[in-house]
Amino acid sequence: MASPKFHMAVRKYHRWLGFFLAGIMAIYAVSGVLLIFRPTDFLKFDQTEVRQLSQDLNGKQVASKIKVKGLKVVEENDNQVVLNMGTYDKADGVATITRKDYPLVLAKMVKLHKATNNSPLFWLNISFGVALLFFVISAFLMFMPKLPMYKNGLKIAGLGAVVAVLVVMFGS
Repeated sequence: MASPKFHMAVRKYHRWLGFFLAGIMAIYAVSGVLLIFRPTDFLKFDQTEVRQLSQDLNGKQVASKIKVKGLKVVEENDNQVVLNMGTYDKADGVATITRKDYPLVLAKMVKLHKATNNSPLFWLNISFGVALLFFVISAFLMFMPKLPMYKNGLKIAGLGAVVAVLVVMFGS
């Protein structure tokens, strides 16, 4: 049985880590909500990019040079290649691409949430996940096990876990 001193120490670490991570949690929360709407144009704006490519490329060559996800050739003639996101002028080699994307700050937030092990943000995501796991465990170590608050907390946490499992299993 852990002492009251141990429980107070856990409360202190839980509190200070919570204050430290509050900003990170807010950013993850906003980026998570944005990711829900990624198939839509919610908060996205037209962003035009002009690229100089070689002259006289065909549609397939243009698509491979531009390397934009979802880019497709719609039509091609002697003068230009029409893309689903813009055009390419064969005479001067200028490709104009217009696509919808988040403003810079929001785009960076979404990138944070989508980071993989090839990204420097990878370590922040792992550290944040471990810190959240600490929160889960330390929440149960903040109270003495014989107190009603502890027992009620276990019931509520169990209910939350059941709801999460049901939503994951039957929500889609």
